[in-house]
Amino acid sequence: MPTLSEPRRPRLLPQNRKLRHLKGLSLRNLSFAPRGPGNAYISDDAAIKRSPNKLGNLDETGSSPLRASRSSESLRLDSLRADKRRPRAQPRRSSLSVAHANPVTRQKDLESLVDSSIGDVFFSLHVADCDEPVYISEVRNRSANFDFQFFHLSSRETCISRACILTIRVWCKRPQRASWTFLLEEIIDLRRLNFIGTLTDRRFPPNALVFHLQDGLYSMDFPTRTADPKAAPLVATSSYTALMKLANLESSVQDAMETQRKIMQQINEILDQSPADPNPAANEATALAMKYVSMQRRANMAAETKRIDLRKSLRSRREAIAQGRRVQALAEADIQNNSEKLAASVELVQQTEQQIHGQRRRICSELCDMFPITPIPNAPPLSFQICGLPLPNSVYDAATAKVIGEDVLSGALGLVALLTRHLSFYLSSPLPYPLSVYGSRSYARDNISHMPDTQSQRQSQRQRQRQRREFPLYLPRGGSTIGQWRFEYGWFLLNKNIEALCASEGLKVVDIRHSLPNLKYLLYVCSAGTEEMPERKKGGVRGLWDGKKFNGHARGSWSGTAGAVPALPFALDADGESGSSSGSIAGSRQASVDSEMMNRHGDALRSAMMKMDDEWGKDSGIGLPFGEEGGFTLRTKGLRESIAQ
Repeated sequence: MPTLSEPRRPRLLPQNRKLRHLKGLSLRNLSFAPRGPGNAYISDDAAIKRSPNKLGNLDETGSSPLRASRSSESLRLDSLRADKRRPRAQPRRSSLSVAHANPVTRQKDLESLVDSSIGDVFFSLHVADCDEPVYISEVRNRSANFDFQFFHLSSRETCISRACILTIRVWCKRPQRASWTFLLEEIIDLRRLNFIGTLTDRRFPPNALVFHLQDGLYSMDFPTRTADPKAAPLVATSSYTALMKLANLESSVQDAMETQRKIMQQINEILDQSPADPNPAANEATALAMKYVSMQRRANMAAETKRIDLRKSLRSRREAIAQGRRVQALAEADIQNNSEKLAASVELVQQTEQQIHGQRRRICSELCDMFPITPIPNAPPLSFQICGLPLPNSVYDAATAKVIGEDVLSGALGLVALLTRHLSFYLSSPLPYPLSVYGSRSYARDNISHMPDTQSQRQSQRQRQRQRREFPLYLPRGGSTIGQWRFEYGWFLLNKNIEALCASEGLKVVDIRHSLPNLKYLLYVCSAGTEEMPERKKGGVRGLWDGKKFNGHARGSWSGTAGAVPALPFALDADGESGSSSGSIAGSRQASVDSEMMNRHGDALRSAMMKMDDEWGKDSGIGLPFGEEGGFTLRTKGLRESIAQ
């Protein structure tokens, strides 16, 4: 295969070059100088034309129109090929005209020089049998050498794709001009093109055209440059018979296409001459119109239904808006009416909160007095006792057992559980682990943790569940390991409850094992304050009894009464006398009207019981004739300090 430096050989024979083999076109050395008969010159004047000095001398001397013949040296150079000629050295041009010019002037001169040699160009291809252009290229902008996009004409008609002669017309537009100018028209015979192979090392004349065919580059301005054929063995190709068959098939295809064209033309002429029957078309148009009418009617009915629905929706929305406005007006009126009460309600809420806080302070202070938590004398730090019962900080070992007995420990834990349970009510903070207070036999319940069933299967499920989740706050008898563990876990639950109470008041516990220190710290914070401690409300509790008529004998003996037994806030003994507690209460309130009423009720009951002595007996005790629906009702009237003490 030849390299780029070696000349190549064309694959197409000159007589086989057609327009379908043309792929692209290039234009070199754009020039706007006209090319006409006045600018023609003979070959002997080529050297003079290239030398501006000699041309000027000839113009100055006014030489005769006779031209001197060229020398043998010039003729020898003309006989050489263009690629073998060596260009003559050109004289150096003077640049003194712009030596002292400023940069702006130089820039303008350079721009004018460039604008004089560039432009916008496009071309068109024409064939003799076609009135319209076969191909119109794209527009290339601001250049002197143009490489247009490739194109394919093999799919065009036969008269175009098989043409070997074409006309090329080039149009240009110079910079700063709006109109297009016809630049060049060339009639090219593809069979007379010269194969050049490459564009390198070529000096093209003005407006030189380069043709891109399938096998290489061709031009009219340079001689053919091909490589010598290489010696190679002959290769068998298609036979003459096969080529003739192929030619016959191609002729048959062309004849069939021509026949098809003629038949189509005849059919069109017959259709143009024969009048068309408008009835089928009119019937079809009528059916189509009726179809459109029915579709439009359905659309109108749907639009009417939608309009009715929209009107109903708008009506309902207007009613809803009116109702909403009425409700809004009522709400605004209520807001205006209640805005005056709002300030009083806010003030009342604040006062209530202050009173609740004060009552909590008082309750916590009283709890501190009722359950005194004091340090143990001559003991390690953070060792406290409650009501005189010492309680260690969640550690009960052999050394501690020698000082604190099991009963003392159980009693202290019972007091701590009682105090913790009361604080949960007074501080409105529920305990995560409920406490059941039974003195020294209290226990804590864990309803949160997951615990496996380890009890006997003979017990009921509810009983097993209850026993598994209840942890004693006292040491079990017998010293079992499981009992010791359950006791320690119950103590841990008690400490967690104390920690939850401290967290509800915003206190942070350092160590939850310090039961009494944490509890004393909580009571100290809850009872602290700068304001005066509120007083306790005075008053008492009255027990009111709604009696009914006695059943049996009592009903007959009490038939004359009003049918209701007065309330009895005290109990009677077997002899019909009032108890000591009722006597003390009546004695403390003899000056009041309530005490007189209570004495009267007691006398009435005592006399009634004396009448029924035969039936009830003196040793049988006092029985009150209550029915199933009868009972005591308590009404708080205020607890007096004397009764509380």
